[in-house]
Amino acid sequence: MSEAHGDDETLAEAFWGVARQLRQRTREALAPWDVTPSQARALGVLARHGVLRPGALAEHLRIAPRSATEVVDDLERRGLAERRPDPNDRRATLVALTPEGVRTGAAIRAARQAEADRFFADLDPADREQLARILRTLRG
Repeated sequence: MSEAHGDDETLAEAFWGVARQLRQRTREALAPWDVTPSQARALGVLARHGVLRPGALAEHLRIAPRSATEVVDDLERRGLAERRPDPNDRRATLVALTPEGVRTGAAIRAARQAEADRFFADLDPADREQLARILRTLRG
């Protein structure tokens, strides 16, 4: 443990300090696209799962449906996503990425991965694998 943090730092304090650093670096990595973390996460969910109803998108993002509506509104305004009628239920709406949304989502995913690789580069491969295993265990 570095002297800057002292020997009395708890495990939880160290964890939250690392989480804050990773969030800050992720925000900086997203800056070129001028998207919020929620918008970036929504692009990722839609890229992985394809066309979704807004409620399903909200579940994947673990946010309230109203918040998901705001995220979709923002993505739609920027030309990254579009709403379309559900062909199986005309009362329902689906959310899909536009071609620009697909490109932007892929670029963001690559930038986030590159930033994560840089962030964890000080750990040797065995330590990275051990950390990943521990975090997966804690997440459940």
